[in-house]
Amino acid sequence: MILHFSGDFDVFPAFAPHFAKKVRRVLILVICEKSSIIFLSPILLRKRMRNMIKVDLTGAAPFFDAAGPDYASAASAHRMLEEKSGPGAEFTGWIELPMRMKKGELKPILAAAAKIRSRSKALVVVGIGGSYLGARGAIELLRPLPGKDDPRIFFVGNGLSPDYLNGVIEQLGDDDFDVNVISKSGTTLEPAVSFRVFRAMLEKKYGSAAKRHIFATTDVSRGVLRSMANAEGWECFTVPGDVGGRYSVLSAVGLLPMAVAGIDVAAIVDHAIETFGALYRRSPDNPVWQYAAARQHLYGRGYGIELLASYEPSFRFMGEWWKQLYGESEGKNGIGIFPASLEYTADLHSMGQYVQDGPRKLYETVVSFEKSLTSFPVPFGMGDPDGLNYLAGRDLHDICRTARDAVKAAHISGGVPNIGVSVERRDEAGYAELVCFFELACAISGYMSGVNPFDQPGVEAYKKNMFKMLGKPGA
Repeated sequence: MILHFSGDFDVFPAFAPHFAKKVRRVLILVICEKSSIIFLSPILLRKRMRNMIKVDLTGAAPFFDAAGPDYASAASAHRMLEEKSGPGAEFTGWIELPMRMKKGELKPILAAAAKIRSRSKALVVVGIGGSYLGARGAIELLRPLPGKDDPRIFFVGNGLSPDYLNGVIEQLGDDDFDVNVISKSGTTLEPAVSFRVFRAMLEKKYGSAAKRHIFATTDVSRGVLRSMANAEGWECFTVPGDVGGRYSVLSAVGLLPMAVAGIDVAAIVDHAIETFGALYRRSPDNPVWQYAAARQHLYGRGYGIELLASYEPSFRFMGEWWKQLYGESEGKNGIGIFPASLEYTADLHSMGQYVQDGPRKLYETVVSFEKSLTSFPVPFGMGDPDGLNYLAGRDLHDICRTARDAVKAAHISGGVPNIGVSVERRDEAGYAELVCFFELACAISGYMSGVNPFDQPGVEAYKKNMFKMLGKPGA
């Protein structure tokens, strides 16, 4: 049974739990069409949460004090977020974003992606920070190697290295390509310079048809890039005005490059809608509360560095996305947990010594995928010359899981709290769960620490100095 509700957002959240309780035997879900929020019935909510992202605090609990994580503070922060009563509330549109995309831009995004895939061997994505990290994290996680019919995805505009830029141009060669330029304003130096370069390449290659190879993702009505797009007739997608860049991956900012790479973005959007609904639950059983409250509790006990680690190499740029999300959201007013990321097991052979025996100011959050997409048993060696036959026939995923458990035990014994975060598979559902989970937890954790998790006043300081030193008129 699906019930649609088109009333005011301010009224419905208070009404939905009571209504769900009354009809919990038959209710599947309730959709508030105006707010684009899904509420699951209590029974199905518990069932869904058992089958989705999980948080394991057993490795952190020995480092808690007697009071433990402050779930009352988490509840208050969650309420502020939901009621849009906290600082930065005008930038919380990312909560409703998946439903808005499903009802709005998703179809034209899929059409544009199909057009690009049908004619080009590459897509050049121009963007920096939140305009590229989410898409790159998704593509490297879900499509670490392009399929036979998949265009290659190049990311530029995230730095000022001439060597990197020339390297991308060399790899492109004479291949047909399209450009997706992503910028809310169009004035950020790094992407603006790169876009000028690749726009000129398109014009040289395609002449007057170059404009059909440019896709601009920008503000709906304002800014330099929007003005250029309107004047030139480029196809446009929207950077939502009520969503900050680091929370924008489930908009066209992330979905268009993902779709071109061959990722099922419609499935991501559907899973994100469901996940946000499941994580609505106000309870210490909510994994979002567990993670946000645990990390703030550890911070209060002197653990000011969080290491995000995964045993999946393709998770690397998800870590980069996570660092921006948490660094920009919480690092202000002289406080904040410092976010860093590591790749296990590789970094155990470089940073493992520091983690095990260095200053006891850090804790680790380890992201795991419980089921691998493929299997690879260790082969048997005749005569056992390398002494590895004790592993013969065991799958690498099982061996990796054992290594993870061994590292966890070693780090805990060395004084490093361990938080576990796990999803079932490295697929579209797992990706959607991770994004929704980390975004919600970041907002709640930020409110718990007393900051506005949706602004970033400090990022303008270097820009002002840089433009002045470069001689920009009016700087």
